[in-house]
Amino acid sequence: MISSAANDRVGIAVLGSTGSIGRQVLKVVDEHPDRFRVVALAARIASEQFLDQVARYGPDVAAVFEWTPGLGKSTAPFAPGNEGLISAATHPSVDIVVVSSSGHVAIGPTVKALELGKTIALANKETLVCAGEIIAPLVASSYTPIRPVDSEHSAIWQALDGTPIEQVSRIILTASGGPFRTTAASELARVTAAQALSHPTWSMGGKITVDSATLMNKGLEIIEAHWLFDLPYDQIDVLVHPESIVHSLVEFVDGAQLAQLGFPDMRVPIQYALTYPERMHLATERLDLAEVRMLHFEQPDTERFPALRLARDVGIAGRTYPTVLSAADDEAVAAFLVGELRFTDISAAVQTVIEKHQPTTVTLESIWESDRWARAAAREAICAMRS
Repeated sequence: MISSAANDRVGIAVLGSTGSIGRQVLKVVDEHPDRFRVVALAARIASEQFLDQVARYGPDVAAVFEWTPGLGKSTAPFAPGNEGLISAATHPSVDIVVVSSSGHVAIGPTVKALELGKTIALANKETLVCAGEIIAPLVASSYTPIRPVDSEHSAIWQALDGTPIEQVSRIILTASGGPFRTTAASELARVTAAQALSHPTWSMGGKITVDSATLMNKGLEIIEAHWLFDLPYDQIDVLVHPESIVHSLVEFVDGAQLAQLGFPDMRVPIQYALTYPERMHLATERLDLAEVRMLHFEQPDTERFPALRLARDVGIAGRTYPTVLSAADDEAVAAFLVGELRFTDISAAVQTVIEKHQPTTVTLESIWESDRWARAAAREAICAMRS
């Protein structure tokens, strides 16, 4: 669905515009001002950066989830709370909703946008991890597949290129392995937050960088891939690839494998999600395999990094387990970053919460309730580990 308004430019809503992905989305928009128009921007708070974005792009809607008293005195068209996010995602002039905000708050606006037939460019993990059972039927009924923004899922999407899923033997998600790929198990308990935040190949936000170090991020991507590509878990594999050049692979039933390669640059999958099926020029570093010379691959070590195995098991278990996994991991990572939890205790705390959970069927209400319960249970587990 492409709007005929505003000189036929594609109307974009960016949920999470001040985050790492959101800022890069706007960079792509800046490179193609004749192609895109920013219709809506949304952020958690009205930070100075967000207000600058509003002033620069002049959106029809500027949504702030955590409302600030006095903000309404501004001349900008601000919309507060969850209803503000929904108004940004469902504005009539929006053609593509880029869901780049973190956390569960993006689920509701994504559902509403899908119900209206909007195209979703998805970079928010929780939407499919927690609400895949809700999102997948909406996508199927709208006949508008989600356009993945994560580099790994975008690579799979590009390699499939419309191939029927019945012709796929398996998909292989690649992982950098994070900064502790070669660190001995006996040393992992002593690693610091600063070390965990030093990713060897990607520049990302703090939470996702720590999740990359624990391999939880890759585990969540397994769950996402299950819903995005309608594949069972036993057809979704992970390979550690420290160079982060091969972003993922598809193996077909005849044994052929296709991969998408390139230097780490999130603008590439972002732009493809916005321009699909067309490819447009992008000023980015070009890959020269003769210069790279060698690429390395290895199996992930789930003994040293149990989060990967835990996330796969939780995905298979389904119901509200994935929501609890996601929320408990949020709390555990936050505790690690402020020195309240050891690196090796992140997965242990999450597993403790998972083992206590009594799962229910997935609804929007059960997601919110499971989220609240999991965060409280995680804080209890963290306190117990500290004592």
